[in-house]
Amino acid sequence: MSALPGAEARIAALTAPEVAARLAAGAAVLLPMGSLETHGPALPMGDYLIAEEIALRIAGAARAAGADALVAPAIPFGGEDFFAGVPGSISLPGAVLQAVIEEMAGSFLRAGTTRRLLMVNGHAGNIPAAEAAARALRQRHGAVVPVLHVWRAAGALHAELGGDPAALGHGGDPVASVALHLRPDLCRPEAARPRQATGALLGLAPTGFGTVRAAGVEFAVPMQVEEVAPGGVQAPDPRGASAAHGARLVERLVAAGVAMLQALRDHAP
Repeated sequence: MSALPGAEARIAALTAPEVAARLAAGAAVLLPMGSLETHGPALPMGDYLIAEEIALRIAGAARAAGADALVAPAIPFGGEDFFAGVPGSISLPGAVLQAVIEEMAGSFLRAGTTRRLLMVNGHAGNIPAAEAAARALRQRHGAVVPVLHVWRAAGALHAELGGDPAALGHGGDPVASVALHLRPDLCRPEAARPRQATGALLGLAPTGFGTVRAAGVEFAVPMQVEEVAPGGVQAPDPRGASAAHGARLVERLVAAGVAMLQALRDHAP
């Protein structure tokens, strides 16, 4: 049987017997994760909150279509990358984050309660650890655990759905529009500002997070956020972000998540 469309999805808010019954009846589980880092002066540090909101909406849409889904607590700490030293930022070494993801997913697989797991990743710095964990889970348990990299997917949809080109980038879209749509209470749009000029690294201007170009060829170099996105803002002008654009992005992401849950329901090994 499936839970009603309005049923609580958060595992943490349910009793153990409720969770056990829903898993036994075929509920899938979504594993949200993100980070605690700077997104500039207008957006909350915890992008894991946005990943959790998207996971909850995927679960709700899946239930409305007759397929139950539960949402595990979000992993709030991102993989170690550009944000060391940012006040309030907390990150984990990649190997530690990978181990946390594997244990989180493995707890369901070892218990035999479900093999239908979907990661909802809201931080680019988590991509290596999440994908390495997915490979390890398949090798160890024979389970295919897909990963929805929220911002990679939303960034690819940005132009198609009418996003402002100048708003695209760190500290701007797609995070800004999605946050304005899902958690306007945490946003300070009046504080949004255009990108500030960056300095040089090895005498070369940064071309992206962790890259510079010499003689027309891009090189990877270690960077901190202030070297490429002063104050956390790399987007040319985040002020073009909007809740309406965020709603369009979320609609597509939720539809994709529901489609993946259906694929897992029909074909998961």
